[in-house]
Amino acid sequence: MHSTTDKFSSSAPTKIIMPDLVSHCDFKLRISRHHKQAAVASERWLFRGGNLNEDGRTAFRGLKAGLLTSMCYPDAAYPQLKVCCDYMNYLFHLDDITDDMDNSGARSVRDEVMGALRYPESFKVSAKVGRMTKDFWKRYIQTGSQGSQKRFIDTFDAFFAAVYQQAIDRKSGVVPDLESYIVLRRDTSGCRPCHALIEYANNLDLPDYVMQHPTIRSMEDASNDLVTWSNDIFSYNVEQARGDTHNMIVVVMREQGLSLQEAFDFVGMMCKQSIDRFIADRDNLPSWSPEIDRQIAVYVDGLANWIVGSLHWTFESTRYFGNSGKDVKANRVITLLPRRA
Repeated sequence: MHSTTDKFSSSAPTKIIMPDLVSHCDFKLRISRHHKQAAVASERWLFRGGNLNEDGRTAFRGLKAGLLTSMCYPDAAYPQLKVCCDYMNYLFHLDDITDDMDNSGARSVRDEVMGALRYPESFKVSAKVGRMTKDFWKRYIQTGSQGSQKRFIDTFDAFFAAVYQQAIDRKSGVVPDLESYIVLRRDTSGCRPCHALIEYANNLDLPDYVMQHPTIRSMEDASNDLVTWSNDIFSYNVEQARGDTHNMIVVVMREQGLSLQEAFDFVGMMCKQSIDRFIADRDNLPSWSPEIDRQIAVYVDGLANWIVGSLHWTFESTRYFGNSGKDVKANRVITLLPRRA
């Protein structure tokens, strides 16, 4: 371990070439016709009650979470798209506030959020995050199926458990092995509740035995893996600058003794394989009944929308590459930021 660390520090690169993931994904990119209206309304919702200072608001406008939502749920009616936009803005807000928390802070946020979801009528919220949760959830449950509601709550709880573990690892400086990281990352990503939103946004009512089928689970994992592993590639630069180690690039460098460029190439290969896994599963979908098959086709399209939408949105947002997203998308070269003291 000591000699591997020396290897990294003695030959630190200044530029990295990112893998070409966009060309590997030929899924059709679509954007909701309600995009601008929902994005503006959702921004107002997030900022209501003094959420975020001016710098935070500028960062959130650059985030363009409304665009991501409109790419991932392009067929949603306006009321459903607005709920999805609110949730996406809220999820990024949660991600940012839990990044700066110790494990006790992450746990208190979890208690507030899960209380509001599980007991929407009786739970007394005590913080802004609880009030935001209660507000979007009361709209979700108006039309969301019982199955999608349960899947949303269960997967969101798993998100908090994983974020809690991540906070413990960050505090103790632990970098997990690749296998453990993959399992944890599928929950810290927040993608699984977003899969429940596919059901909600498209008015689906799918039975548990269908949603628990191994092929459906495999496709969910493949979509989640592409979104999260590619995000680790795209976010590596800003994360390494602040010393964050919860990133697959760091994990494979440590575990396999790879250089930084080799790690980018390795994770890029894994991303391409996740797209290939998704396509192979889609070509071998089981059949249940005409109505269930119709709904599953919509759900699977939703998982594909997440793959292609997230890839293209990354370069439109300022979150990872500032105002250089289009240049980075074209030439795939990033200049490493200096480590902050």
